Amino acid sequence: MSVQTWVGPSLLCRVVEVWHPNSEGGCSLQTMPSLSTRLTSLPIMKRPRPTPPPTPPLSTTKPRSQTHHTKKSKPTTIKWVPLNLTQSELSLPLTFPTGQTFRWKQTGPLQYTGVVHSHLVSLNHLQNGDVSYCLHHTTTSETSARFAELACHLGGARVLRQDPLECLIQFLCSSNNNIKRITKMVDFVSSLGNYLGTVEGLQFYQFPSLEQLAMVSEAQLREAGFGPNIVGTVNALQSKPGGGAEWLASLRNLDLQEVIDALSTLPGVGPKVAACIALFSLDQHHAIPVDTHVWQ
Repeated sequence: MSVQTWVGPSLLCRVVEVWHPNSEGGCSLQTMPSLSTRLTSLPIMKRPRPTPPPTPPLSTTKPRSQTHHTKKSKPTTIKWVPLNLTQSELSLPLTFPTGQTFRWKQTGPLQYTGVVHSHLVSLNHLQNGDVSYCLHHTTTSETSARFAELACHLGGARVLRQDPLECLIQFLCSSNNNIKRITKMVDFVSSLGNYLGTVEGLQFYQFPSLEQLAMVSEAQLREAGFGPNIVGTVNALQSKPGGGAEWLASLRNLDLQEVIDALSTLPGVGPKVAACIALFSLDQHHAIPVDTHVWQ
């Protein structure tokens, strides 16, 4: 497995390697690429390698109730890889359950599990993790008294760099909804993708492609609580030159206003949803999503 080896006592990353059947009747191993959910880079100090915690049970057996995938997978190989990140550099509770993504689940007291492309990943804080000083806070605090006040309470909060299609569909679910309902809708959409495994009783799937989303009937989507916007958006993306996924990724090369204007041509995408997608997946770090809660 080709993985960058980082050392640090407060955060571990478990990589699940999934075996895929090939055309010759055997199985091939897809190794994990560099993590695409990118975190803001910070100065890092080398630390001694910690002892990995016990691995939680993971099952890759398809639940009987899920019948839309029939291929059998070879049992997975699990490895824990230490990351050179302390809790002040990445706090899982202040990053995942905050409304910027709805696909990472808490699978332990200090553990979160999610999917990065076709890979199932668990992140876990160690109980005795050190807290190191973050220079980023110092630089920003010099220009913002309010940030200086909040920074000491929010060490490790991070903005994720998500897959643009995954982020777009998630925030189409967010209009006039709360996090609990959004999560339920996103779970339904996720279940349309390829099944990857079960961790602590929670099932995880690769996010579906545009082609997989296009195969779902409007009746199924209505039953799951969706309006017509998701169908219109999928159709609009499929008509883009080069394909919708490539078109979305190309927006990372544009200025913020151009990104907002382009996203706003999709059904159901207004200024607030467009700003969320721009901030959380298209490298527009100066985008500020504004809704009624912000004004209040």
